[in-house]
Amino acid sequence: MAGSVTSLFRSGAHSPSMAALTREGGEGTGPVDFCIPCNPYFPTPAMMETMAARLKDIITFYPSSADTITAELCQLLQLPPQAVAMGNGSTELITWIDHLLVRESLAIPVPTFGRWTDQPMETGKRVDMFPLQESNGFALDLAQYADFIRKRGTKVAVICNPNNPDGGFLHKQALVQFMDAMADLDLIVIDESFLEFADAEAEPSVVQEAMLRPNVIVLRSLGKNFGLHGIRFGYMVANPSLAGKVRSMLPKWNLNAFAEYVVFMLKEHGAEYAQSLLQVRRDRLEMASQLSLLPGLTVYPSQGNFLFVRLPVGAEGTVVRDRMLTEHRILVRECGNKIGSSSRFLRLVVRPEVDVRRLVSAMEQVLYGTRRGAAVPELSTGTSYSSGTAAVDRLVSETNGAGMQLAQAVGAMPVPGLAAAPAVGVGMPLPVAAQQGGVGMPMPAAAMQMQQPQQQPMMAPVAQMSPLAQMAQMAQAPAPAPMPIQMQTPVPAPAPAGPTPPGVPARGGLTAAQVRGMTAPAPPVPDLAPAPATGWPNAQSWPNAAGMGQVG
Repeated sequence: MAGSVTSLFRSGAHSPSMAALTREGGEGTGPVDFCIPCNPYFPTPAMMETMAARLKDIITFYPSSADTITAELCQLLQLPPQAVAMGNGSTELITWIDHLLVRESLAIPVPTFGRWTDQPMETGKRVDMFPLQESNGFALDLAQYADFIRKRGTKVAVICNPNNPDGGFLHKQALVQFMDAMADLDLIVIDESFLEFADAEAEPSVVQEAMLRPNVIVLRSLGKNFGLHGIRFGYMVANPSLAGKVRSMLPKWNLNAFAEYVVFMLKEHGAEYAQSLLQVRRDRLEMASQLSLLPGLTVYPSQGNFLFVRLPVGAEGTVVRDRMLTEHRILVRECGNKIGSSSRFLRLVVRPEVDVRRLVSAMEQVLYGTRRGAAVPELSTGTSYSSGTAAVDRLVSETNGAGMQLAQAVGAMPVPGLAAAPAVGVGMPLPVAAQQGGVGMPMPAAAMQMQQPQQQPMMAPVAQMSPLAQMAQMAQAPAPAPMPIQMQTPVPAPAPAGPTPPGVPARGGLTAAQVRGMTAPAPPVPDLAPAPATGWPNAQSWPNAAGMGQVG
């Protein structure tokens, strides 16, 4: 019984992604999941056997109340229970933070964890998305972010540290500066779900600082740190007033018996947990080094337990993902459905060296055609945004993250001190160039040509032509006549039915791939210095392991 239960825990048999991996065929070796961030070294096999042996008791009896489990966790972390609220996963806490503490608008750098964009939109809030620049390695400049928040009049600010999917890291001092500069906001959330894997700073968490401020919440994840995603548990830390407001809305038994068992078991396994974090950090450096050897592949510095990579020119992420799965039984996270990213990016989970060797070998074959098939082509059409939630997709397509219908946005009253945003694209910053012509964002040249009525030779329907034939016909088409200097501002035509053409904003808004690189340089905010750039981490310096004592 115990052995079969342990196998179930380890195999992830109820995960759709792993179910696809475990089908017969492929390379003849076991499946490898580089998609879901985890801790491959914790819990240890001995701990899993102990849990399996206690399975009957765990699933038979009611768990203790959330207050009891929270008190045990706080004793371990050396935190006051009044300042902590535990949830059934960090997403439950994100949901209650949105319902209770987000009034009208929320700012978030993108790309990031999808629930920080989708959850507020589902409840009708305006989401102001601050694009991280690919040219700057997706690093978040806090001074520009603060200026963006001021110009938009946003009420709530969120920062993920490290950020998901790129692993970008902000030093503690810079975050404290930001919290002080934004002290008048309704709320500041610092999501530290992956901070246990960081080693760029000895004590990177702002938990202690959050408890002293009236408008700051720090969010932490336990499932990610402990490699137990199926046991939904996470916690938030804030001053007692904020924490109590969220805690009062949570069900008395919102934590299950598995979560209780793990929390009470942790005090006996602090050394193993600390060692697992150290090993993940070593693996991260080695994995980044191996991936960097692949020609044309860009690996961004990360402080999480994952790496964000840009595929070589000519490679398309969905094709790479599908071939990695079907030909090599390796699952990778293609990031085309993350707002602010595109399908040219992958997020790869840090895994042991033996798995990384298999990953690198498979990517060589898929990307460069060394053994199997031809090199991966780049798709000729854009990848549309899909969050996996129909309600969210409708909101994105209709409001671009505004949280309200466009008809309502048109009739909204202007806010004093803020430039009026156009009806479309209200969830995004507006560069100066974007205000010309009355459109929401600067449009690519191809899109401008589509808006102008031009005399073109009759062409065969695109749907009936191959990509090569389309390219040949476009090359033979005469160049458009130059536009006169004096002209009236064109009125955008209604959005056609069907898929949006490549390079054209969806219904006047933005596609996921277009969000990136759209923020104009902003002047610095007084008393807030730009955060220093963070390079590769120092493997010899790392923080306390969940409050279990200094290790090093």
